[in-house]
Amino acid sequence: MTRATAVRAVLAAAVLLVSVFITLTMSPRLGLDLQGGTRMVLQAKDSATTRADRESTDRTLEVLRQRIDSLGVSEPTLTRSGEDRIIVELPDVQDPRQAAEVIGRTAQLSFHAVQGPGATTDTTPAGEPDSAPTAGEPLTLPDEQGRPLALGPVQLSGAGVKDATATFDAEGGAGWTVSLDFEKDAGRDWTRLTGAAACHPAQDDRRRVAIVLDRQVISSPQVDPSIGCDVGLPSGTTRITGSFSADEARDLALLIKGGALPVPVEIVEQRTVGPTLGAEAIDASAKAALIGAAATALFITFVYRLFGALAAVALAAYGVISYAALVALGVTLTLPGLAGFVLAIGMAVDANVLVFERAREECAARPNGSLRSALTAGFRNAWSAVADSNVTTLIAAGLLFFLGSGPVKGFGVTLAIGVIASMFSALVIARALTETAANSRFVSDYRGVNGIARPGRVRTWLTRRDPRLFRSPRRWLLFSTALIAVAVLGIVVRGVNLGVEFTGGRLVEYSTSRPVDVDTARTTLAAAGFGDAEVTTAGAGDLSVRTGKLDNDGEHALRAALAAEGGETTKVRDELIGPSLGDELRRNALIALAVAVFVQLAYLAVRFRWTFAVASVGALVHDVIILVGAFAWLGRTVDGIFLAALLTVIGYSVNDSVVVFDRVRELWARSPRAPLATVAERAVLQTVPRTVNTGMGALFILAALAVLGGDSLADFALALLIGVCVGTYSSVLTAVPGALVLEKGSKAPPPTRAKGRRTAAAARRDPLDNGARV
Repeated sequence: MTRATAVRAVLAAAVLLVSVFITLTMSPRLGLDLQGGTRMVLQAKDSATTRADRESTDRTLEVLRQRIDSLGVSEPTLTRSGEDRIIVELPDVQDPRQAAEVIGRTAQLSFHAVQGPGATTDTTPAGEPDSAPTAGEPLTLPDEQGRPLALGPVQLSGAGVKDATATFDAEGGAGWTVSLDFEKDAGRDWTRLTGAAACHPAQDDRRRVAIVLDRQVISSPQVDPSIGCDVGLPSGTTRITGSFSADEARDLALLIKGGALPVPVEIVEQRTVGPTLGAEAIDASAKAALIGAAATALFITFVYRLFGALAAVALAAYGVISYAALVALGVTLTLPGLAGFVLAIGMAVDANVLVFERAREECAARPNGSLRSALTAGFRNAWSAVADSNVTTLIAAGLLFFLGSGPVKGFGVTLAIGVIASMFSALVIARALTETAANSRFVSDYRGVNGIARPGRVRTWLTRRDPRLFRSPRRWLLFSTALIAVAVLGIVVRGVNLGVEFTGGRLVEYSTSRPVDVDTARTTLAAAGFGDAEVTTAGAGDLSVRTGKLDNDGEHALRAALAAEGGETTKVRDELIGPSLGDELRRNALIALAVAVFVQLAYLAVRFRWTFAVASVGALVHDVIILVGAFAWLGRTVDGIFLAALLTVIGYSVNDSVVVFDRVRELWARSPRAPLATVAERAVLQTVPRTVNTGMGALFILAALAVLGGDSLADFALALLIGVCVGTYSSVLTAVPGALVLEKGSKAPPPTRAKGRRTAAAARRDPLDNGARV
């Protein structure tokens, strides 16, 4: 074992041990679509038409955090998104009506005189959290230390607060304080309130002033002993002091100011997923991962024998490493993210296939050479294609993260982590295993065992047939144009069935205890006043109801109407998208596609000739149109999950094109005077085994997802199945002919010879080889 191999082995072992430890000791963070619950996206507005600024949104978020905590929801999550949006995630909440009511209330901030320690309990009805106490009505609420305080009637409302800021008193030694500033009339009320409290002895609870937000005492400061009876505190010089930390002071200021200046919020998106649906999705994805990975491992073992089996071991290590990375980084695992994790298993074999095919070429060129040197050359010569193909996939993953929304972002993160982990497993773990095996005399001597010393079946068949693919490249382009025409016809004739995510509206899936056919459900809902509802089946006898504008009370009435016909009716999934957000998501989807095309074009133009770049981008546009057209003909829904699949197909298509053009560039650099069509044919024939074997690995996984993934993943898997097949075709029979046609009109010189050398035996094996080597 060489020193480099030993270093790779130690590094692989260390990473695997850490990954196994993380896997056994940490649990993944599941998204609401997997654990069940409700997710809301709120739009904060200063007025009916004006968006709120970042500061107003922060104040609103703190007020909402207090309210949602009062719901008793286990581990709710509230985060700001952008300048004016707040994302609220409520695990296990299946009926979001109460949460929506609490969120939509106007903040109630009030200031009370403290009458003493509380001896009674608050008797305000639970359904009326906003009802303010009237004059003389006793109110008992706990202060910030949990002590019950009997409060007097409201002396001052939050509308009178002009500003509240957290400041640090370095000179006076008070530390962090909260300064209050009141409006003119409210300032006089504040002076009167604090003056009355100052008439009580120091340390007496009656010397306190209770600040109440949404019927919760957020602070109960005592009036300073230096303030005299009936003198009070003037507005503009009031400070609340205490042992505040910086965060505590800022939070208190935000709560007081937020209560005084409430910012109305609008629910622009709401998604509810039942816990059983999430559990079924996890179970289905796990089965798909196991079966698909097993099929992929058996396939590469069959094709590459011992080295294929070692690559399968590296594939298993990849699964552990990528899962541990997701858990360690705290990535929220969503349903599309779970599908991305499963998909990346199939794509992880690509680097190994590239290396093994290059090693087979080395063995064919140097039949008397050592197995170890052929394998080393395979890793070296495949590096360029591996790097370029993975960068293009990372670009697609980055676009999914930055331009996607909700679960699509999770898919982008999962895909990126999968790409990085697959590179490590292929270039470190698999290389350490195969190099160790290559040092064995038994493995080296028995060519039928190692799997790379003999050419594969695909390569042998192509060598015998020697097809002339590009005698007339325009014929392939005409065929591709015909496919595009059929796809466009489907888009025009059938139309694109945009999901609620892009059109706005509400989509709810129900499970009924008694079977209800679609016609009966339509009639029932029409009689209940929902004549515009679109009713379809949602698999396993469930019903899917799609409507326009429908609030939570309307959804409750709709469910009750179905229950009258179908018995016990359970909501399985609920998606509400506001019209403004639907327009924005549709616009962002188009921007994402345009940016994807431009970024891929720019990267390829830098790495390759401009003709290769334009041809590759033309092929991916061809793939996008055909995929959208196929979904139009099939009547399938085009939504955010489809967008994730579409951008993944773009990365896959460019990945394939990069491998082909990387070989074209290599062979053309060796023989710059050879006809480009001949060079391209040789490059395609040399890379077809890799394309076929990699495609088969992805298809095993996608077929398992399509069959076992259930309705939640069926469209996603179908889109990728179509995309992989079309992308494999277009990378060879659209991108290469396109480049040949563009090169005829280009005056750019052939690429210069690459530096390096090749053995005379290898040169004799390749009529295009003049001795240069990439």
